[in-house]
Amino acid sequence: MIDVMKPQKDQAIEITTFRLAKGLTVKDFIAANADIDEWLNCQPGFQSRRIAELDDGSIVDMLIWDSVANGTDAAERIMLEMGHSPVHAVVDQRSVVWRIAKVRRQTDRAT
Repeated sequence: MIDVMKPQKDQAIEITTFRLAKGLTVKDFIAANADIDEWLNCQPGFQSRRIAELDDGSIVDMLIWDSVANGTDAAERIMLEMGHSPVHAVVDQRSVVWRIAKVRRQTDRAT
C-alpha cells in the first residue's frame, strides 16, 4: 500500500511571482526561458518547474527542489551565471517576490 500523505524529506517549493514587462505576454516569458530551463536541468536537486498565469496577468513560477539548500543555492547563483539571459528583460523586476519553503506534507494521487 502506498502512503499517499507522507512527508517529503527536505523537499522544497520555490515560488516566484511577478508581472511581465509592459506589452509582453506569458508566451514571451516562456520563450525567453529556454536557456534558464537548460540551466535548471543541470542544477543539483532540481526536480520540476511549473509556470502559470493568474487572472490578473501575474506570473507564478514554481520549482520543486530536493532541499531548501539546493533551491537557495541555485537562486543565489542564477543572476551571476545567467545574468545574460533574455528572460530578465521580460520581467518587471520591481514586482518580483521570491520565496522558498520546506515541504511539510505531500499528498499524491493514489494509483
